[in-house]
Amino acid sequence: MKKRYLIPVIVLVISAVLTVTARLCRPFADFYANNIFPVISTPFAWLSGRVPFSVGEIMIICGILLVVIGLPLLIVLLIVRKKKRMSTLCGALTVCLWVLAYIGGTETLNCFMLYGCTRFSERYFPQGEHTRSELVELYGMLIDETNELAMQVPRDKDDRFELTIDPETECKKAMHKAAESYPQLSGYYPPPKPIKFSYFMSQMDLLGMYIPFSMESNYNNDMVRTNLPDTICHEYAHLKGFIQEDEASFVAFAATFQSDDPQVRYSGFLDALAYVRNQIVKNDITEAEEYTEKISEQVKRDWYRFLPDTYWEDNKQKEVFDTETVNTVSEAAADASLKMNGVEDGIESYSRMVNLLLDYFYPSQK
Repeated sequence: MKKRYLIPVIVLVISAVLTVTARLCRPFADFYANNIFPVISTPFAWLSGRVPFSVGEIMIICGILLVVIGLPLLIVLLIVRKKKRMSTLCGALTVCLWVLAYIGGTETLNCFMLYGCTRFSERYFPQGEHTRSELVELYGMLIDETNELAMQVPRDKDDRFELTIDPETECKKAMHKAAESYPQLSGYYPPPKPIKFSYFMSQMDLLGMYIPFSMESNYNNDMVRTNLPDTICHEYAHLKGFIQEDEASFVAFAATFQSDDPQVRYSGFLDALAYVRNQIVKNDITEAEEYTEKISEQVKRDWYRFLPDTYWEDNKQKEVFDTETVNTVSEAAADASLKMNGVEDGIESYSRMVNLLLDYFYPSQK
Protein backbone atom coordinates (compact mmCIF):
# COMPACT_ATOMS: atom_id res chain seq x y z
CA MET A 1 0.00 0.00 0.00
CA LYS A 2 1.32 3.44 -0.92
CA LYS A 3 2.29 5.79 1.88
CA ARG A 4 -0.42 8.29 0.96
CA TYR A 5 -2.96 5.59 1.86
CA LEU A 6 -1.02 3.73 4.51
CA ILE A 7 -0.26 6.65 6.82
CA PRO A 8 -3.87 7.88 7.28
CA VAL A 9 -5.07 4.28 7.70
CA ILE A 10 -2.47 3.74 10.43
CA VAL A 11 -3.59 6.98 12.13
CA LEU A 12 -7.19 5.80 12.11
CA VAL A 13 -6.28 2.38 13.50
CA ILE A 14 -4.16 3.89 16.26
CA SER A 15 -6.98 6.31 17.09
CA ALA A 16 -9.43 3.44 17.43
CA VAL A 17 -7.02 1.48 19.65
CA LEU A 18 -6.39 4.50 21.90
CA THR A 19 -10.12 5.20 22.25
CA VAL A 20 -10.93 1.61 23.19
CA THR A 21 -7.97 1.39 25.59
CA ALA A 22 -8.94 4.64 27.33
CA ARG A 23 -12.52 3.41 27.65
CA LEU A 24 -11.51 0.05 29.13
CA CYS A 25 -8.58 1.19 31.28
CA ARG A 26 -9.37 4.18 33.47
CA PRO A 27 -5.79 4.59 34.83
CA PHE A 28 -4.58 4.90 31.24
CA ALA A 29 -7.19 7.58 30.48
CA ASP A 30 -6.33 9.46 33.68
CA PHE A 31 -2.61 9.33 32.93
CA TYR A 32 -3.26 10.66 29.45
CA ALA A 33 -5.49 13.50 30.71
CA ASN A 34 -3.04 14.57 33.42
CA ASN A 35 0.29 14.18 31.65
CA ILE A 36 -0.07 14.00 27.88
CA PHE A 37 -3.20 15.95 26.95
CA PRO A 38 -1.88 19.29 28.34
CA VAL A 39 1.35 18.89 26.35
CA ILE A 40 -0.58 18.23 23.14
CA SER A 41 -3.50 20.60 23.57
CA THR A 42 -1.75 23.75 24.79
CA PRO A 43 0.41 24.41 21.69
CA PHE A 44 -2.56 23.49 19.51
CA ALA A 45 -4.83 25.95 21.35
CA TRP A 46 -2.11 28.63 21.23
CA LEU A 47 -1.71 28.30 17.45
CA SER A 48 -5.44 28.43 16.70
CA GLY A 49 -5.73 31.28 19.21
CA ARG A 50 -3.44 33.44 17.04
CA VAL A 51 -6.16 33.54 14.39
CA PRO A 52 -8.90 36.15 15.06
CA PHE A 53 -11.73 33.99 13.69
CA SER A 54 -12.90 30.48 14.51
CA VAL A 55 -10.65 28.02 12.71
CA GLY A 56 -13.00 25.19 13.64
CA GLU A 57 -15.95 26.92 12.00
CA ILE A 58 -13.95 27.33 8.78
CA MET A 59 -13.03 23.64 8.93
CA ILE A 60 -16.68 22.65 9.33
CA ILE A 61 -17.69 24.86 6.39
CA CYS A 62 -14.92 23.36 4.25
CA GLY A 63 -16.08 19.87 5.22
CA ILE A 64 -19.64 20.68 4.14
CA LEU A 65 -18.41 22.16 0.87
CA LEU A 66 -16.23 19.11 0.29
CA VAL A 67 -19.33 16.93 0.39
CA VAL A 68 -21.78 19.25 -1.35
CA ILE A 69 -19.42 20.35 -4.14
CA GLY A 70 -16.76 17.66 -4.08
CA LEU A 71 -19.05 14.68 -4.63
CA PRO A 72 -20.84 16.07 -7.73
CA LEU A 73 -17.48 17.30 -9.03
CA LEU A 74 -16.02 13.81 -8.63
CA ILE A 75 -18.92 12.32 -10.61
CA VAL A 76 -18.42 14.87 -13.40
CA LEU A 77 -14.67 14.19 -13.53
CA LEU A 78 -15.26 10.45 -13.71
CA ILE A 79 -17.54 11.02 -16.70
CA VAL A 80 -15.27 13.51 -18.47
CA ARG A 81 -11.86 11.94 -17.71
CA LYS A 82 -12.60 8.50 -19.05
CA LYS A 83 -8.95 7.54 -19.47
CA LYS A 84 -7.97 8.82 -16.02
CA ARG A 85 -10.80 7.50 -13.90
CA MET A 86 -8.54 5.40 -11.72
CA SER A 87 -6.18 8.28 -10.95
CA THR A 88 -9.20 10.50 -10.22
CA LEU A 89 -10.62 7.95 -7.80
CA CYS A 90 -7.22 7.50 -6.17
CA GLY A 91 -6.91 11.25 -5.69
CA ALA A 92 -10.37 11.48 -4.14
CA LEU A 93 -9.64 8.52 -1.89
CA THR A 94 -6.39 10.12 -0.75
CA VAL A 95 -8.14 13.37 0.18
CA CYS A 96 -10.91 11.52 2.06
CA LEU A 97 -8.46 9.33 3.98
CA TRP A 98 -6.33 12.27 5.12
CA VAL A 99 -9.39 14.30 6.15
CA LEU A 100 -10.75 11.33 8.12
CA ALA A 101 -7.33 10.73 9.67
CA TYR A 102 -7.11 14.33 10.86
CA ILE A 103 -10.63 14.35 12.25
CA GLY A 104 -10.27 10.90 13.81
CA GLY A 105 -6.87 11.68 15.31
CA THR A 106 -7.78 15.04 16.82
CA GLU A 107 -11.18 13.84 18.05
CA THR A 108 -9.49 10.88 19.73
CA LEU A 109 -6.72 12.87 21.41
CA ASN A 110 -8.84 15.90 22.35
CA CYS A 111 -12.19 14.29 23.09
CA PHE A 112 -12.86 10.53 22.88
CA MET A 113 -10.06 9.41 25.22
CA LEU A 114 -11.14 11.90 27.87
CA TYR A 115 -14.50 10.18 28.28
CA GLY A 116 -12.67 7.31 29.97
CA CYS A 117 -11.33 9.44 32.83
CA THR A 118 -12.34 9.13 36.47
CA ARG A 119 -15.47 11.13 37.14
CA PHE A 120 -15.03 14.58 38.65
CA SER A 121 -17.12 13.67 41.71
CA GLU A 122 -14.91 10.65 42.46
CA ARG A 123 -11.73 12.68 42.13
CA TYR A 124 -12.65 15.68 44.24
CA PHE A 125 -15.62 14.85 46.49
CA PRO A 126 -16.26 12.19 49.16
CA GLN A 127 -18.84 9.72 47.88
CA GLY A 128 -22.26 9.73 49.51
CA GLU A 129 -25.98 10.21 48.97
CA HIS A 130 -27.77 13.53 49.20
CA THR A 131 -31.17 14.15 50.70
CA ARG A 132 -34.24 15.85 49.33
CA SER A 133 -33.94 18.50 52.03
CA GLU A 134 -30.39 19.32 50.90
CA LEU A 135 -31.65 19.96 47.37
CA VAL A 136 -34.35 22.27 48.71
CA GLU A 137 -31.82 24.06 50.91
CA LEU A 138 -29.44 24.44 47.95
CA TYR A 139 -32.30 25.92 45.94
CA GLY A 140 -33.01 28.49 48.64
CA MET A 141 -29.34 29.40 48.98
CA LEU A 142 -28.93 29.92 45.24
CA ILE A 143 -32.03 32.10 45.15
CA ASP A 144 -30.78 34.30 48.01
CA GLU A 145 -27.36 34.75 46.43
CA THR A 146 -28.74 35.36 42.93
CA ASN A 147 -31.21 37.94 44.28
CA GLU A 148 -28.34 39.74 46.00
CA LEU A 149 -26.13 39.73 42.89
CA ALA A 150 -29.02 40.95 40.73
CA MET A 151 -28.94 44.22 42.66
CA GLN A 152 -25.16 44.63 42.19
CA VAL A 153 -24.83 44.25 38.41
CA PRO A 154 -25.46 46.95 35.77
CA ARG A 155 -28.96 46.98 34.29
CA ASP A 156 -30.41 48.46 31.11
CA LYS A 157 -33.49 50.62 30.64
CA ASP A 158 -35.69 47.51 30.87
CA ASP A 159 -34.08 46.59 34.19
CA ARG A 160 -32.29 43.62 32.70
CA PHE A 161 -28.69 42.62 33.36
CA GLU A 162 -26.27 44.39 31.03
CA LEU A 163 -22.73 42.99 30.68
CA THR A 164 -20.18 45.83 30.83
CA ILE A 165 -16.93 43.97 31.60
CA ASP A 166 -14.41 42.32 29.28
CA PRO A 167 -15.62 38.71 29.71
CA GLU A 168 -12.44 37.17 28.28
CA THR A 169 -10.17 38.83 30.85
CA GLU A 170 -12.45 38.16 33.80
CA CYS A 171 -13.15 34.56 32.79
CA LYS A 172 -9.46 33.79 32.46
CA LYS A 173 -8.92 35.23 35.94
CA ALA A 174 -11.77 33.10 37.27
CA MET A 175 -10.40 29.91 35.70
CA HIS A 176 -6.91 30.50 37.08
CA LYS A 177 -8.37 31.11 40.51
CA ALA A 178 -10.38 27.87 40.28
CA ALA A 179 -7.13 26.09 39.35
CA GLU A 180 -6.04 26.54 42.96
CA SER A 181 -8.68 23.95 43.88
CA TYR A 182 -8.60 21.97 40.63
CA PRO A 183 -5.02 21.98 39.26
CA GLN A 184 -6.09 20.56 35.91
CA LEU A 185 -7.48 24.03 35.11
CA SER A 186 -4.08 25.71 35.23
CA GLY A 187 -2.23 26.86 32.14
CA TYR A 188 -2.92 28.77 28.96
CA TYR A 189 -6.38 29.85 27.78
CA PRO A 190 -6.92 31.09 24.20
CA PRO A 191 -9.33 33.89 23.33
CA PRO A 192 -12.97 32.73 23.16
CA LYS A 193 -14.29 33.17 19.64
CA PRO A 194 -17.76 34.06 18.36
CA ILE A 195 -19.25 31.85 15.67
CA LYS A 196 -20.05 33.72 12.45
CA PHE A 197 -23.06 31.53 11.67
CA SER A 198 -24.50 31.85 15.16
CA TYR A 199 -28.09 31.64 13.90
CA PHE A 200 -27.55 27.96 13.17
CA MET A 201 -26.29 27.51 16.76
CA SER A 202 -29.43 29.25 17.99
CA GLN A 203 -31.55 26.79 16.03
CA MET A 204 -29.71 23.99 17.84
CA ASP A 205 -30.15 25.66 21.27
CA LEU A 206 -26.38 25.93 21.67
CA LEU A 207 -24.70 28.60 23.76
CA GLY A 208 -21.15 27.40 23.18
CA MET A 209 -19.16 24.87 21.22
CA TYR A 210 -15.90 23.06 21.92
CA ILE A 211 -14.25 22.03 18.65
CA PRO A 212 -11.65 19.29 19.33
CA PHE A 213 -10.01 19.45 15.90
CA SER A 214 -9.11 23.12 16.35
CA MET A 215 -8.93 23.30 20.19
CA GLU A 216 -11.06 26.41 20.43
CA SER A 217 -13.63 27.84 22.80
CA ASN A 218 -16.48 29.12 20.62
CA TYR A 219 -19.72 30.80 21.57
CA ASN A 220 -23.03 31.80 20.03
CA ASN A 221 -22.63 35.49 19.27
CA ASP A 222 -26.39 36.04 19.10
CA MET A 223 -27.19 34.94 22.64
CA VAL A 224 -28.11 37.31 25.44
CA ARG A 225 -24.89 38.46 27.09
CA THR A 226 -26.16 37.35 30.48
CA ASN A 227 -24.96 33.87 29.52
CA LEU A 228 -21.54 34.80 28.15
CA PRO A 229 -19.23 34.55 31.21
CA ASP A 230 -20.68 31.19 32.26
CA THR A 231 -20.54 29.89 28.67
CA ILE A 232 -16.90 30.91 28.19
CA CYS A 233 -15.90 29.20 31.44
CA HIS A 234 -17.85 26.09 30.39
CA GLU A 235 -15.99 25.87 27.08
CA TYR A 236 -12.67 26.60 28.83
CA ALA A 237 -13.33 23.59 31.07
CA HIS A 238 -13.57 21.40 27.94
CA LEU A 239 -10.23 22.79 26.77
CA LYS A 240 -8.67 21.53 30.00
CA GLY A 241 -9.96 17.99 29.55
CA PHE A 242 -13.28 18.10 31.43
CA ILE A 243 -15.17 16.66 28.51
CA GLN A 244 -18.37 15.56 30.28
CA GLU A 245 -21.05 18.22 29.96
CA ASP A 246 -22.17 18.11 33.60
CA GLU A 247 -18.55 18.43 34.76
CA ALA A 248 -17.86 21.38 32.44
CA SER A 249 -21.03 23.08 33.73
CA PHE A 250 -19.92 22.55 37.32
CA VAL A 251 -16.40 23.79 36.62
CA ALA A 252 -17.94 26.90 35.06
CA PHE A 253 -19.94 27.46 38.24
CA ALA A 254 -16.93 26.82 40.50
CA ALA A 255 -14.93 29.37 38.49
CA THR A 256 -17.63 32.03 38.33
CA PHE A 257 -18.50 31.46 42.01
CA GLN A 258 -14.95 32.41 43.02
CA SER A 259 -14.67 35.37 40.66
CA ASP A 260 -14.04 38.81 42.10
CA ASP A 261 -16.46 40.34 39.61
CA PRO A 262 -20.20 40.31 40.45
CA GLN A 263 -21.18 40.17 36.77
CA VAL A 264 -19.26 36.92 36.30
CA ARG A 265 -20.68 35.48 39.52
CA TYR A 266 -24.21 36.48 38.55
CA SER A 267 -23.92 34.72 35.18
CA GLY A 268 -22.79 31.53 36.92
CA PHE A 269 -25.49 31.66 39.60
CA LEU A 270 -28.24 32.19 37.04
CA ASP A 271 -27.17 29.05 35.21
CA ALA A 272 -26.87 27.00 38.40
CA LEU A 273 -30.25 28.22 39.62
CA ALA A 274 -31.85 27.15 36.33
CA TYR A 275 -30.38 23.65 36.65
CA VAL A 276 -31.60 23.25 40.21
CA ARG A 277 -35.00 24.71 39.39
CA ASN A 278 -35.40 22.17 36.58
CA GLN A 279 -34.56 19.36 39.00
CA ILE A 280 -37.06 20.68 41.53
CA VAL A 281 -39.82 20.71 38.92
CA LYS A 282 -38.81 17.35 37.44
CA ASN A 283 -39.05 15.66 40.83
CA ASP A 284 -42.20 17.55 41.84
CA ILE A 285 -40.68 18.83 45.09
CA THR A 286 -43.60 20.93 46.24
CA GLU A 287 -41.98 22.05 49.49
CA ALA A 288 -39.49 24.09 47.45
CA GLU A 289 -42.18 26.34 46.02
CA GLU A 290 -42.06 28.66 49.02
CA TYR A 291 -38.51 29.53 47.91
CA THR A 292 -39.63 30.05 44.31
CA GLU A 293 -41.87 32.87 45.50
CA LYS A 294 -38.77 34.64 46.85
CA ILE A 295 -37.11 34.93 43.43
CA SER A 296 -36.81 38.67 42.75
CA GLU A 297 -38.36 40.34 39.74
CA GLN A 298 -34.91 41.30 38.50
CA VAL A 299 -33.78 37.66 38.51
CA LYS A 300 -36.99 36.59 36.76
CA ARG A 301 -36.24 39.11 34.01
CA ASP A 302 -32.75 37.67 33.54
CA TRP A 303 -32.83 33.89 33.90
CA TYR A 304 -33.88 31.42 31.20
CA ARG A 305 -33.10 34.14 28.66
CA PHE A 306 -31.21 32.58 25.78
CA LEU A 307 -31.91 34.99 22.92
CA PRO A 308 -33.27 38.54 22.53
CA ASP A 309 -37.08 38.77 22.74
CA THR A 310 -37.68 39.35 19.02
CA TYR A 311 -34.76 37.23 17.78
CA TRP A 312 -36.68 34.74 15.65
CA GLU A 313 -38.81 37.40 13.98
CA ASP A 314 -35.79 39.62 13.28
CA ASN A 315 -33.73 36.77 11.79
CA LYS A 316 -36.41 34.85 9.89
CA GLN A 317 -34.60 35.49 6.60
CA LYS A 318 -31.62 33.45 7.82
CA GLU A 319 -33.65 30.27 8.17
CA VAL A 320 -32.39 27.80 5.56
CA PHE A 321 -33.82 24.77 7.35
CA ASP A 322 -36.85 24.66 9.64
CA THR A 323 -35.76 25.52 13.19
CA GLU A 324 -37.80 22.76 14.80
CA THR A 325 -36.26 20.18 12.46
CA VAL A 326 -32.72 21.46 13.08
CA ASN A 327 -33.30 21.39 16.83
CA THR A 328 -34.72 17.86 16.77
CA VAL A 329 -31.89 16.49 14.63
CA SER A 330 -29.28 18.31 16.72
CA GLU A 331 -30.69 16.96 19.98
CA ALA A 332 -30.82 13.41 18.61
CA ALA A 333 -27.26 13.68 17.31
CA ALA A 334 -25.95 15.02 20.62
CA ASP A 335 -27.75 12.28 22.53
CA ALA A 336 -26.35 9.58 20.20
CA SER A 337 -22.84 11.03 20.40
CA LEU A 338 -22.84 11.04 24.20
CA LYS A 339 -24.17 7.49 24.39
CA MET A 340 -21.56 6.35 21.87
CA ASN A 341 -18.91 7.80 24.19
CA GLY A 342 -20.15 5.83 27.17
CA VAL A 343 -22.55 8.40 28.67
CA GLU A 344 -25.50 6.06 29.13
CA ASP A 345 -28.12 8.70 29.89
CA GLY A 346 -27.13 10.87 26.91
CA ILE A 347 -28.26 14.48 27.07
CA GLU A 348 -29.99 13.75 30.37
CA SER A 349 -26.47 13.70 31.85
CA TYR A 350 -26.47 17.51 31.77
CA SER A 351 -28.73 17.46 34.85
CA ARG A 352 -26.02 15.64 36.83
CA MET A 353 -24.54 19.09 37.32
CA VAL A 354 -26.99 19.38 40.24
CA ASN A 355 -25.39 16.35 41.92
CA LEU A 356 -22.00 18.05 41.68
CA LEU A 357 -23.43 21.21 43.22
CA LEU A 358 -24.75 19.11 46.10
CA ASP A 359 -21.34 17.44 46.46
CA TYR A 360 -19.73 20.87 46.54
CA PHE A 361 -22.00 22.53 49.11
CA TYR A 362 -22.87 19.41 51.15
CA PRO A 363 -19.77 17.19 51.20
CA SER A 364 -20.37 13.68 52.51
CA GLN A 365 -18.97 12.83 55.94
CA LYS A 366 -18.10 9.29 54.85
